[in-house]
Amino acid sequence: MALDKPYRDIPGTTIFDAEQSRLGFHLNQFCMSLMQAENRARFKADERAYLDQWPMTEEQKQAVLARDLNWCIRLGGNIYFLAKIGATDGKSFQQMAGSMTGMTEEEYRDMMISGGRSIEGNRRLGEDGSAQPQNQPQGRAGRKEAN
Repeated sequence: MALDKPYRDIPGTTIFDAEQSRLGFHLNQFCMSLMQAENRARFKADERAYLDQWPMTEEQKQAVLARDLNWCIRLGGNIYFLAKIGATDGKSFQQMAGSMTGMTEEEYRDMMISGGRSIEGNRRLGEDGSAQPQNQPQGRAGRKEAN
């Protein structure tokens, strides 16, 4: 029986709940493995071979290889675990956050310093009558822009 999830209509937001945790268990375990230097070296030497040692879905592996953190999140990744991929690549969290918003690191920093994103259009789908609430898309092909 599916749980009622009234938070599913927040534009551009994936809530890391129990369902997401189950979905991303192996993806997040892979990320945690990158805390060990020898695993980071093995991953960087042959990313696909290292990923194939984990029982992740093919889509999760493709999301990691593409370094598409938003895609990883939709597939059950938790940003605190996914940060290990960025660290392995020598990226700061600010650089990673910028990539997730389509901004450069500088643009992201400047936006945050000036108070963050505007709340307009970002509260709930359907709040202003412009869109109807619906389930979040899964996978890369299901992307859509927030209003």
